[in-house]
Amino acid sequence: AVALAAGALASCGADSPGEGVASAPHAGDAACRQFADGYPDRLGGQKLTFTDRPGVAVWGENAIVLRCGVELPEPTIDPCATVDGVDWVFREDRSEDGGKVVVTYGRDPAVEVAVTEEITAVDDVLVGLSALVEPVKPYTKCVGMDDVPAPASPSG
Repeated sequence: AVALAAGALASCGADSPGEGVASAPHAGDAACRQFADGYPDRLGGQKLTFTDRPGVAVWGENAIVLRCGVELPEPTIDPCATVDGVDWVFREDRSEDGGKVVVTYGRDPAVEVAVTEEITAVDDVLVGLSALVEPVKPYTKCVGMDDVPAPASPSG
C-alpha cells in the first residue's frame, strides 16, 4: 500500500482519472469524509476530476492524486516543509520520474499527495491543500537542525 499512489500515477491512462487508485486504509475516518466536502475545484491549475472512492481525489488527468487516511508517517530524515501551519514530508524514496509524493506529518488522519512532473508549482498545491487539512489538530511537528539545542559546553 505504501507505494500505491506513486504506482497508480504510472499505471493510469490519461483518459481515466482515478483508475487504479485505491482508498487508503483509514479513508473512512470522519475527517477524511469532511475533507471530501472541501476539495478545491481547481488545484495546481488542474480541475477536480475524480472523487468516486472514499478518501481519494484527483485533479486533471491524474496530475494530482490525494489519498486521505494513509498510515501515519514515522519520524524521518526526509525533507519537511511547513506550509500555512501544516507540515508536509517529501517522500524522496517514492518520488520518481520528476513527480513528488508528500504526506502530512503529525496529523491523524494523514493525507498523501502524489504530483506528476506536469505540475511545476508543488508549493501552490500544498498551499491549496494545507487549508483543507489545517483544522485537524497536530499531535507533533517536523523538527530541523534549528530545533535541536546546541550541546552543552564541557565544564572545566
